[in-house]
Amino acid sequence: MEFINEEKVAKRTDSRLLKNRLSKWVFMLATSVGLLVLGVLIYRIVSQGYSYLNADFFTNFASRRPEEAGIKAAIFGTIWLMVITGPVSIVLGVGCAIYLELYAKKNRFTRFIQMNISNLAGVPSIVFGLLGLTVFVRMMEMGRSVLAGGLTMSLLILPIIVVAAQEAIRSVPKELQEASYGMGATKWQTIRRVILPAAIPGILTGGILALSRAVGETAPLIMIGALTFVAFVPENIWSGFTVMPIQIYNWTSRPQVAFHDVAAAGIIVLLLMLLLMNSIAIIIRNKFSKRY
Repeated sequence: MEFINEEKVAKRTDSRLLKNRLSKWVFMLATSVGLLVLGVLIYRIVSQGYSYLNADFFTNFASRRPEEAGIKAAIFGTIWLMVITGPVSIVLGVGCAIYLELYAKKNRFTRFIQMNISNLAGVPSIVFGLLGLTVFVRMMEMGRSVLAGGLTMSLLILPIIVVAAQEAIRSVPKELQEASYGMGATKWQTIRRVILPAAIPGILTGGILALSRAVGETAPLIMIGALTFVAFVPENIWSGFTVMPIQIYNWTSRPQVAFHDVAAAGIIVLLLMLLLMNSIAIIIRNKFSKRY
């Protein structure tokens, strides 16, 4: 009996080891396929657009001639859009998260709100474009302005920031809050001096990643009527604008092959901007996470 049991155990062990090796190779294959596709994509984009990356590309406006086309208006339009989207979405998102986690009573209504916020994070972006078109462009008569675009993009990423801020607040140890209350601090003092400083890494990381998504979105801005051909820099929040994804889309829709190479150069700039934003998020998370 002992010999049979040992034999069964050995067979089960060998079977588990085999499954483990197979799983390892399957996961490695899946990772390799993803990296291969990414490598081919980056190689093609760089090889096509590298020749157009020069000083004139960053200082020229859009043109009907590919050799004279530039991305200046799109870069400034993207910056203007993020100047509005960032503060509005982060302030509203963090405020909503603080209320839901620390002030609101845990009842059916609160759970209903929480469920809808989570669902909004998965709504297609074009739906937010329709909302922005109805509310900001038509009802509030903002027109095709930077302000309308920034508020529309704020609605798009607001659920993501709320969820990220809630998770960051929940991750703060309860002992820190109880110690603050034990020292006689009020609830707001505890939030401002204990909870928020400890939750900053998660809040800022989620906020920057959400802004990275907003930088690459096109559908909501097309719905509100963002311009595709712009030969000027926005002067204020009421000016017309374009952004990098829309400009790239405009170039790729042209029949001339040379414009496709210009679009590849624009994609390189957009990828570098997204990489920079994600790197900042990682640096902030690593810097502030050492405090607690």
